[in-house]
Amino acid sequence: MRMIACHTLFAGLCIALASPLTHAHSYDNDDNSSGRCTLPQGTVSLVEKQLYTVVNLGDGNGGIFKPNRMWAAIVDRQGHLCSVIKTGDAWPGSRAIAIAKAYTANGFSNDALALSTANLYAATQPGGSLYGLNNSNPFDARFLEQGTGIGRTLGGVITFGGGVALYAGGKVIGGLGVSGDSACADHAIAYRMRKLAGLGGVPAGQGPGNTDNIIYSTGASPMGFEHPHCFPTDLSASKIESVR
Repeated sequence: MRMIACHTLFAGLCIALASPLTHAHSYDNDDNSSGRCTLPQGTVSLVEKQLYTVVNLGDGNGGIFKPNRMWAAIVDRQGHLCSVIKTGDAWPGSRAIAIAKAYTANGFSNDALALSTANLYAATQPGGSLYGLNNSNPFDARFLEQGTGIGRTLGGVITFGGGVALYAGGKVIGGLGVSGDSACADHAIAYRMRKLAGLGGVPAGQGPGNTDNIIYSTGASPMGFEHPHCFPTDLSASKIESVR
């Protein structure tokens, strides 16, 4: 699968692609600092290539678009941004959200407990035990512009679906964040990408089956580690898990 740097195709609005995937790693870099990413390039590439597969699944991941139009970001354990890629005409504002989701999932998971950004939704609402968490690690607005931030720690905390920690050998090695559809579809895409990449061996979680999968709220207001439904087309946790 051929991938072309988006910024080099600006005049063509990134549509003259050999494939629907627009790749920014190594090019989306403002200060030649990509060496700060501690993840092996092979691991980054393994995760990246799952995006095109997952957004083209027949169920549309329960989202708005078919195929989904997504930004995906990867950070290492230290929070350095390793990669930003996108498919199709993804919402420009979703770039920063994807980065923040990756940072959040990595930042609040460890070798004892995995927490997806979907798991953090209820606790961060007014009156919740983690209310205010969203303001704890603000995103560095200097890097909102496309083509900036690789190798840097951009921060940002997002507490709705779309971010998962990456695991290898029982340890967190980084985070994956995606954005560009409903929060529920974003979660499905990130979770499935991680599983297909073989980096989903979480030690424990608050979701179904001791995972960090989404728990949909059954009441008027989400509680505990729950997340609200987005649309009637939302995929169940078991459907998300069943991807092969």
